[in-house]
Formats: sequence, C-alpha cells, structure tokens
Amino acid sequence: MLRNSDNQDRLRHHHADLLIKRGMTATPNGLEMTDVACLNGKIVSMYASGWAADDVIHAKGLHVLPGVIDTQVHFREPGLVHKENFEAGTRGAVLGGITTIFEMPNTSPLTITGEDLLDKLEMATGKAWCDFAFYMGGSEANAERLVELELLPGCAGIKVFMGSSFGDLLAEEDEVLSRILRHGKRRLAVHAEDEARLSERRAIVEVSGDVRDHPVWRDEISALRATQRIVSIAQACGRRLHVLHVSTADEMGFLAQHKARVTVEVLPHHLTFCAPECYERLGTLAQMNPPVRDAHHQAALWEAVRDGTVDVLGSDHAPHTFAEKAKPYPQSPSGMPGVQTLLAVMLNHVNQSKLSLERLIDLTSAGPARVFGIESKGRLALGYDADLVLVNLSARRIITNQSMANVSGWTPYDGMQVTGWPIATVLRGRCVMRDDEMIGLPSGQAVRFLEVPRLAVR
Repeated sequence: MLRNSDNQDRLRHHHADLLIKRGMTATPNGLEMTDVACLNGKIVSMYASGWAADDVIHAKGLHVLPGVIDTQVHFREPGLVHKENFEAGTRGAVLGGITTIFEMPNTSPLTITGEDLLDKLEMATGKAWCDFAFYMGGSEANAERLVELELLPGCAGIKVFMGSSFGDLLAEEDEVLSRILRHGKRRLAVHAEDEARLSERRAIVEVSGDVRDHPVWRDEISALRATQRIVSIAQACGRRLHVLHVSTADEMGFLAQHKARVTVEVLPHHLTFCAPECYERLGTLAQMNPPVRDAHHQAALWEAVRDGTVDVLGSDHAPHTFAEKAKPYPQSPSGMPGVQTLLAVMLNHVNQSKLSLERLIDLTSAGPARVFGIESKGRLALGYDADLVLVNLSARRIITNQSMANVSGWTPYDGMQVTGWPIATVLRGRCVMRDDEMIGLPSGQAVRFLEVPRLAVR
C-alpha cells in the first residue's frame, strides 16, 4: 500500500494504479463515455482524460458498471466443503462480475457466536477472491446477545430462519421472533416460510414422491402467512426488516403496503424458471426453498421489479452435489448454484427488455449498499471503492456445467444461451478477472458497514 504522500504525488501527476479508458460508464449522471482512474483501491477520477496508469484497460464497446453485491450466498464452509468452499465460491463470484458477497450462517458449526464469526473471517482471509461479510444467525440461544453480535466487524447483520432450517437456527414461534427482533437495531434478514404449515403438508410429497409437487407442499399460503407474521412483529418492535427470496404474488401485494421499514429481495431463479416446466426438465435440480412457482407468480415478481417494490437481487447460491440432488424426492435437498450466473442471466433479461440496465444496477449494487448500509460500495463515484465490472452487452455465450467454479460442478442454466457477459472484474482497483481467467491471488477483505463502529471489539 502506498504512503499518503505517495498517493498525493500520484494524484498531482495524474498517475493511477488502474485506468479504464473509453467505456460507457454508469456515472452518477447516467451512462457516459469516460475514463475512470483508480488509485490505492479508490476511484480518484471519473473523468480522467490525460491520466496515465500502471495498468490500462481499454473498454471501448463495453459498459463499466459498479461491482455486483450478492447479499445471499451459501458457501458451506466450515463443515460442508464437499458442496462448496470460500475459494471456489468467491472465484465463481468474481468470474460472474460480483465483487462483494454476504454469506449465510447455516454452516457446521452454525454462525451464532462471536467466535463463530471470527473463525469464518479467518477462514475467508487469503481464500476469498472478492470482499465478504457474514450473517449472524438469530435464534432463541443467542437472542439477548444479538445487540452486541450484530456490531462485530465483518457481520452483515442478523439472519432468521422461520422455516427450512433446524436446531438453534430455526425460530418459528412468535415469542422467540419477538425476542430476537427486540435485541438489535440493524436491518434483519428473514427466510419467511411457515414451519408449522410445512410440517402439516409434508405428507403431500411423501405420498406422491413427485418434485412437481414441491410448490404445492410449500405453497403460497405458507410464504404469505410467515411474511405477514414477521412484518407484524417487526412493526411492534420498531425493527427494519429485509424479506429474502420473495416468491409469490400475494406476498408482493402485501409487502408493497409495508415499504416504510421493509425491503424486498428476489432471485434470478424465480424470475427465469417457471413451474411445472422447470421440474419436468430439470427434476430435483430445480428444487429450492421457497420453490420456483408458476407463471402467475413469476409475472407478479416482474411487476414488483418494475414498480420498485423489489430492492435487491440476490443469488441464494446454495449448491449440493449431483449425488445429493439425485436422491428420490423429497429426500433430495433444496438449493442450487447461482452466484456465477446472476449477472449474465440478468443481462440477458435486460437484452430481452424485461428491465433496464439502470434498474439492474440499482438492484445489484446501489440497492444492496443502501439497504445494508455498506461503506464506500455500490456506485461508481469519487472516493468510493474501485469495485467495477466491465460487461459486453452484445456478447453471446452458452452457460455450461463445465464453466462453473463451484465445487459441486453444475448449474441449472446448463445449455442456456445468454446475451450479455462480464468481461473483466475489478476489486478495489485491481483487475482480478479478465476474459474468464483469474488474475493474481485472492485478496478479498471484510466489508465495512456504516452502523458498525470501526473500532468495535469482540
């Protein structure tokens, strides 16, 4: 790292570490053809005509966008590394144009103590290709400590599972949820499915053994009921809420009426795949929680993207091995990879005129930074972290299992042709991926948050 005097000298002489020239750049003023200068990990000029640099990327014909922030991934480390790990997961992220990830707490052991979080931070350091933060699991076991735990460095906030979890991470009773929400101030992320209704209805799929019944078992009522409950409890506690992977029309209609303190996430899977076709074509590879549903629900999700109800687009990257997914349904696990394909799939939707490029940037960069209070990320502006992705909007590619970095070695998008592709990824002013090849060594760091004191201690 350069000394401050060296930085000042470079600034005076207009000499950057990295210069991105003549790209169509997503500036605060809109899309502009310009040069971007990066020095010591920061953007130091958005209009860097006449600058020199140690490294120059000629971006003519490319769009220069803020690095994608994926606020929901499962990298399975520690304990489940036969499915995924930090190195492979973050490598896939960077190959897909993602520069920051938030990782979930349902690992083995669970992430529910300060020691668990510190262990993950240490594991990720030196392995992670992109920047990272980790959710703390909120549960009956740690509810009273969450007010301190959510302020630990590297903590993305608190994640609550109302369903689809187990042990100390399952928080399905209103009294437990209320205790969790009363202890803390940061926005809380929630997986909203009603565990009681899921238990009552499991016999449907135990009898049929048909994966096409996955959205019948985990129906829209189970999602709506849980979402209504958690929003009501959050209102009573005065707590901000982030509802993950919303999948139903009724939920979107309800959430649109509660936007003052509630933010909303959708997934590319729910916007791209449709039941029953995806189950007939992919079988249990399409199985996830909450499920991919029919065209009625998908149309409602797209409308919520267009009208602003949706704030964030995450991947919910949650790989399992082929062998695990091949188990007879419903013994097969739910979850699919998605971090590497998030941007490409959504750029394809941009080319299909389903959303604008500007709206995609808001959902994948500015939105996550705004919702979670991320320091110095989410937009291309002077003084911000130099996290960028260069994309070719007209490039045609075929997504394949063979091109996936994830340990499990597959994608539900195998064989899908897309238009729009990430060409280069820049992390804090250093190019870490170009033309589908990694550059250098992993250099990811813990994300900083505006609500977390810089000098916070364990």
